[in-house]
Amino acid sequence: MKLVRNFCIIAHIDHGKSTLADRLIQACGGVTQREFRDQLLDKMDIERERGITIKSNSITLSYHAPDGNDYQLNLIDTPGHVDFSHEVRRSLMACDGALIIVDASQGVEAQTVANLYLAMENDLELLPVINKIDLPAADVDRAREEIDADLGLDPFEAIPVSAKTGEGIEDVLAGIVENLPCPTGDSDAPLKALVFDAHFDPYRGVILQCRIMDGTLSTRDTVHFMHAGRDYTVEELGYNQVTTTPRDQLVAGEVGYVVAGVKSVRDIEIGDTITHLDRPAEEPVPGYQEAKQVVFSSIYPMNTAEYQDLTKALDKLAINDAALTYEKDSSAALGFGFRCGFLGLLHLDVIQERLQREFDIGLVISAPSVKYKVILKDGKTIDVDNPTYWPNPAEIESVSEPYIKASILTPEEYVGPVMELCREHRSESQTMNYLSASRIELISEMPLGEVLFDFYGKLKTITRGYGSFDYVPVDYRNTDVVKVDILVNKEPVDTLSYLVHRDKARFRAVHYCEQLAEAIPRHQFKIPIQGAIGGTIISRSTIQPYRKDVTAKLYGGDVTRKNKLLDKQKKGKAKMKQFGQVNIPQKAFVSVLRADRD
Repeated sequence: MKLVRNFCIIAHIDHGKSTLADRLIQACGGVTQREFRDQLLDKMDIERERGITIKSNSITLSYHAPDGNDYQLNLIDTPGHVDFSHEVRRSLMACDGALIIVDASQGVEAQTVANLYLAMENDLELLPVINKIDLPAADVDRAREEIDADLGLDPFEAIPVSAKTGEGIEDVLAGIVENLPCPTGDSDAPLKALVFDAHFDPYRGVILQCRIMDGTLSTRDTVHFMHAGRDYTVEELGYNQVTTTPRDQLVAGEVGYVVAGVKSVRDIEIGDTITHLDRPAEEPVPGYQEAKQVVFSSIYPMNTAEYQDLTKALDKLAINDAALTYEKDSSAALGFGFRCGFLGLLHLDVIQERLQREFDIGLVISAPSVKYKVILKDGKTIDVDNPTYWPNPAEIESVSEPYIKASILTPEEYVGPVMELCREHRSESQTMNYLSASRIELISEMPLGEVLFDFYGKLKTITRGYGSFDYVPVDYRNTDVVKVDILVNKEPVDTLSYLVHRDKARFRAVHYCEQLAEAIPRHQFKIPIQGAIGGTIISRSTIQPYRKDVTAKLYGGDVTRKNKLLDKQKKGKAKMKQFGQVNIPQKAFVSVLRADRD
């Protein structure tokens, strides 16, 4: 066990985690030059194209150290985006140490600090690494100062590397062996194995990623899942290398994969503890938290005939992604669809792109919303994330919405615009910490619903890309939320209804009406498009009708002849408006919602 190191790589998004993992794998000979490709541990096309890690992956490497020993290094590459911080939390539970990467040109950013606190919660030993020292803008001394001031780590332990060129990689491997602790555990104790990840293989079922805390796990053992309460027989186990490498057993301290005939990720819980059925452990591994969905949106197929295809596609995605939740939903305008729960806007974006790319389904997605707690006058409390189920305003006693504590790191010159941006998004309190001479941390409490739409994009714009943002949920607070209905020809369109704070209701309603007026084609009669709160109209746009020139055939005579024809046309238009149907094309829904999200 003294020759094993279990560690993960944590950092802010785009600080070079996957590139460093590639260099470590190459330095240990974990992959041949012919098999190698950039972002080796990122399996999905969308991860490789965007240069982000969405799902954490692990690999077992063999490292021959200068002291003459062969060490087993179990490396876990983790996501950097705030939406996937639960993946980071799960990975940290399986590790004894972590490499915390700081970009030499960007310095310490928000998610770096957030991940540091997660690692400290799990009592991990941290080894700082300063990456991208080959860049012209790299400032290693400033990065060391920030590691000391912001992270509270020893700046002289930080190892300067360039993951791109490979400079300093041997120092990182030596640092892992010398500075990170070996795992603890008793291989003779009752089995206790933590399931920290899982993915679905169509031929073998669910492949579990496990860290053996105590005991020994062998093939053909009958195991019991302590949270799920299910029993399975181990069919195969081994190490995660570039390809899976079967072994006869995994002992305490080791990380590997387990195949046990599990049919779906939903049959088990990530974070569950595996133990032997005939010799169970006394208690499961503590500390697991479930992923919480914070953004809710409805997904409809562009073509109603593709509803069954969408059902199968979501089933397949959910088999791999246990954080995605969905239930059946329907709309008068768009037909049948699903109400889905996501970890954040990036998660929503990734799922939408995978549905369109992997399953070739055209989609219409409703405006994202958060979960509100509504207390009714009869004392009942209900959770509402869908405008369709918003109760009658006369029955509502009070409404509360989720708040977050946002941490924004920004250069000093952008503090004014950032504070103004926070105020625009209903920030309640703002405090500033001066991290260094030119870097400031702004801590602000604001509603989660305000962050959903354009906050992150605006922050990047006003700070010229230097601002970084991270948040943690705080609590629910009372608010004045209203349901805004969009009426087309005085008929409400359920898909376009949305929940919003009263102060921002009119601004969004005007935007919706203008977008719809552009997207809906003209008819033979005038079409009013209105935004309404209850019976109060708060915005309006009008689509003017086509008009036939009924007086063209007249060549003279009294004006009453002309008025008679115009009156007849007017009555016909009124009758047509009374019975006429407005055809709203699918692109109208798409244009409104997409413009709203952008």
